[in-house]
Amino acid sequence: MSRIAHRFEQRRAEQRKTLVTYITGGDPHPGATVPVMKTLVAAGADIIEVGMPFSDPMADGPVIQSACDRALENGTGLAGVLEMVREFRREDQDTPVVLMGYLNPIEQIGYQTFAREAAAAGVDGVLTVDLPPEEGNELVAALAEHDLDPIWLIAPTTRMERIRAICDHARGFVYYVSLKGVTGAATLDVDSVADHVESIRAATQLPVGVGFGVRNGTDAGRLGQVADAVVVGSAIVSRIAEHAGDDAAVCSAVEEITRDLREGLDRPAVETSP
Repeated sequence: MSRIAHRFEQRRAEQRKTLVTYITGGDPHPGATVPVMKTLVAAGADIIEVGMPFSDPMADGPVIQSACDRALENGTGLAGVLEMVREFRREDQDTPVVLMGYLNPIEQIGYQTFAREAAAAGVDGVLTVDLPPEEGNELVAALAEHDLDPIWLIAPTTRMERIRAICDHARGFVYYVSLKGVTGAATLDVDSVADHVESIRAATQLPVGVGFGVRNGTDAGRLGQVADAVVVGSAIVSRIAEHAGDDAAVCSAVEEITRDLREGLDRPAVETSP
């Protein structure tokens, strides 16, 4: 069983929802990433997504675009991100780590090399935003060879036939994008999310995570009532940007927002228990 599957099983047994947090590797500078990862875990994050900096992150809004710019300006590439995961694994063998990003950096080093080095570093899953599952056979085969979970996005506009096809290719969990738009967009419609999550669950036994537009613990709690996991990125990355230049303040801000998300996500389970 992968670390991702095990973590979801743990939270399910506890009747709690899973908190997935995103940061961009190398933001605001390479030395800050591992301490931020440790802070996320200590504050209640269950799974960490680490963004692979890319010069054209077309699915991301201004917050994460700027984070990628900062990371690239500081010289962080895919090799650097893998080294960050490797360093994190020296102290934490339990928390699942997912690499999230775009296909170009992976293609540059080759699918097999990427999968082998990612697995050796301690990565558990890979989400490539701009690779459709129908075109991902070569990468998926390389990931499977090294026991890495391919994680795919499902959009609000995705039709049921394609939802089934995506779920057939997925492992770990399925990531439902709660909004039409880029990361950091506003306005959550929980009723609409609930309908889409129900449709996805008809196509898979995998956990369903929901992301895009989650700003605080209240948002997390609302989505946690309908999803297995809540994914939060821009709300955390924006806190990092606000305190760039002061590593202690960065970690403090990350801890504060993560605890708020964790408490919000746990609250519904407490309130609805008999």
